[in-house]
Amino acid sequence: MLNSMAHLLTVRRFSSLFNTLDKNCTSRNPSISGNLVKKSWNPIPVPHRTLPEPKGQDFDFVNIVYSHLIHSEWESLKPLSTHLTPFRVKHILLKIQKDYVLSLEFFSWVQNLKPTSHTLETHSIILHILTKNRKFKSAESILRGILGSGSIDLQCKLFEAMLYSYRMCDSSPRVFDLLFKTYAHMKKFRDATDTFCQMKDYGFYPTIESCNKYLGSLLDLDRVDIALGFFREMQGHKISPNVYTLNILMCVFCKLGKLEKAAEVFKKMQKMGFSPTVSSYNTLIKGYCNKGFLSLALKQKKSMEWNGVQPNVITFNTLIHGFCKEGKLHEASKIFSEMKAINVSPNTVTYNTLINGYSQVGNSDMGGRLYEEMLKNEIKVDILTYNALLLGLCKEGKTKKAVNLVKVLDKENIVPNASTFSALITGQSVKKNSGRAFQLYKSMIRSSFHPSKHTFEMLISTFCKDDDFDGAVEVLQDMLERRITPDSVILSELCSGLCLCGNDELALKLLYSMEMRRLLPEGFDKTRQWT
Repeated sequence: MLNSMAHLLTVRRFSSLFNTLDKNCTSRNPSISGNLVKKSWNPIPVPHRTLPEPKGQDFDFVNIVYSHLIHSEWESLKPLSTHLTPFRVKHILLKIQKDYVLSLEFFSWVQNLKPTSHTLETHSIILHILTKNRKFKSAESILRGILGSGSIDLQCKLFEAMLYSYRMCDSSPRVFDLLFKTYAHMKKFRDATDTFCQMKDYGFYPTIESCNKYLGSLLDLDRVDIALGFFREMQGHKISPNVYTLNILMCVFCKLGKLEKAAEVFKKMQKMGFSPTVSSYNTLIKGYCNKGFLSLALKQKKSMEWNGVQPNVITFNTLIHGFCKEGKLHEASKIFSEMKAINVSPNTVTYNTLINGYSQVGNSDMGGRLYEEMLKNEIKVDILTYNALLLGLCKEGKTKKAVNLVKVLDKENIVPNASTFSALITGQSVKKNSGRAFQLYKSMIRSSFHPSKHTFEMLISTFCKDDDFDGAVEVLQDMLERRITPDSVILSELCSGLCLCGNDELALKLLYSMEMRRLLPEGFDKTRQWT
């Protein structure tokens, strides 16, 4: 519930940001390389806040600690640690800020001996010191420590603390860029969005590397809508893209199914003076394969070779997967042979894809030969390999061989998953052994795996073919408990079977229950079952 609310807030924040952008921009240039017309607007000046000077005991304490620090007298400092306060720590850090090594040592020393003396202000000062000296990894490590607290209003308070100490430390804009990038690294998108908006207000903008990290993280979560909107925001503020940015943009268009737009970005990439990378070509090839445009995918591969870009294992794996998905195993095998001929080593993904492809078309023997080749070449075998092999054997009803393979899986300490059970259930269903299939189904549930819609329907159909309608009804009820709507054909098969057995009342009761829960298949006609 809380995660859903957070997600909704993030989307609303983005929608608000990009709607505002649309209203404020007087026109848009659709060109990838073009810039949006920006509204004339002056950033808010960075506030210049000063820290009160230390007096009396504070003044003496700061100077004594400073003297011990510059002489590396850490043992002499220990008795003084009990008298540390946030005010004193801030002044000491400001006094030694030109020596970032000493600053970090002192910050860590305070963290170990008296962490209560650290506040957001002392953290901000050390972040300014480190980023000004380009020690970004150390700064990010400290930032991650702060951001891990999970405080709801931390983002606003931290940005404010960094802003108020910015001039005090004669800092660099990279400190805010680091904050934005760290949020992106940690997939805290709402905080990253808020930080970006606040940075804009004060005339700070993230680097292209940080923007790429943000876009890439959004892409990983399939938030292509937000990624596309953020790219437009980058254009509006003249943050120039690089090849990596454009590769992400191509991937966004491919995920949206807009292959012509992705191809357009690819062409404009070259016009902008960038040389497409192997990832650029692979992105388009994957887009074409996902849509079944295999001839265009092969054409793109030839294009990359003509332009001196060597296809890699991802290129070949993508093409092999594309042909296997279409059931074109002969063409997939030819690509596999070409791959080996030019010394691109197949990996686990390559073999798993081919084994699964052969299993789907009922050629378990070829899958077995590929498995033997994997072992011979010392290619890592994983659960996906075994699942593909099991599926091939089970679809052909070779359940004894499947059982022997499960023993190998156990011997290799590879833990089965839902697909393993599903493959074994398939084998028993092919052999019309509904009892054994049901036992495997129960084992699957006990192992905390969730059967797929296909597994449920396969079981119901197997029970119906065995005239075991009680078993079919039990599986259907389990299916409905998980709010999965059955296929019309399977439901008709079950209802017809119940009616033939004189169980019209149970069939009606099931259909009524499904209707009440809105789980009847779309277009399913109840009346036809009794005509």
